[in-house]
Amino acid sequence: MNDPIITINGLNKTYKGGFQALSHVDLTIQRGEIFALLGPNGAGKTTLISVVCGLVTPSEGEVLVDGYDNVTDYRQARERIGLVPQELTNEAFETVWNTVSFSRGLFGKAPDPAHIESVLKSLALWEKRDNRLITLSGGMKRRVLIAKALSHEPRILFLDEPTAGVDVELRREMWQVVRELRDNGVTIILTTHYIEEAEEMADRIGVINNGEIVLVEDKQALMRKLGSKQLTLYLNEPLEALPASLDHPELSLSAEGYELIYTYDGHQEEDGHGIPTLLTALEREGITFKDLHTRQSSLEDIFVDLVRA
Repeated sequence: MNDPIITINGLNKTYKGGFQALSHVDLTIQRGEIFALLGPNGAGKTTLISVVCGLVTPSEGEVLVDGYDNVTDYRQARERIGLVPQELTNEAFETVWNTVSFSRGLFGKAPDPAHIESVLKSLALWEKRDNRLITLSGGMKRRVLIAKALSHEPRILFLDEPTAGVDVELRREMWQVVRELRDNGVTIILTTHYIEEAEEMADRIGVINNGEIVLVEDKQALMRKLGSKQLTLYLNEPLEALPASLDHPELSLSAEGYELIYTYDGHQEEDGHGIPTLLTALEREGITFKDLHTRQSSLEDIFVDLVRA
């Protein structure tokens, strides 16, 4: 993927009171990817989405949506975007069908019952099409928000905290919906504070903190690059202390000397200072073990480390 559908250059947003919500944001979103934007509360995730969608005016910088400037070519840029907000803002007494159809009309699109039917069926809402929104569960209402965002056939879908406040089972159902949308050619940008959501869904991950993009990386590359690994060796005989030849910061003893723990990263393996070197040293010292266990840090560990930095 090297075809950008969103390009953000030098974006700043400072509010009247002097609060800088975004600072020098440069970001490119590739066509057809799922991009997860991670950050703690107040980091600038929603502000960034609002600027790209044309709901908030930037103080500086430019945003191109499928080649269109979202200020000078607002209409062309905006019609390419579907936005699913955090809040469940629906007309309580309107039907599902009318709500979604009305959203299509807001973008100047001619009525297309076949498209609305297709969207509702893809989101398991077809059987609920004549139901008033007030009668729906929270999960179904969230699906209606997605249907509204897809009603005008956008190429890009923003999901702002899409599974906030829903249970685990429904969250996984929503993930499946998002994957199917991506498979149908929709570019997905989601903000989330559920690390497992980004780890499960995203092709690439961006981390934003204090209004600045801290990092943008392919998910797998990020976990390889920044994720520490841990090898635990369960020793046959306990050690009171590490021999001098093994006295390194990466090594420690636990469980009354029965466990030898080696913490390392991918660079050490690549540089030839990893597990084989350790095992050779253990053999030289006559230290034997009966079992071993490895663990790699999760995306959550990486995220916490990045935001603390």
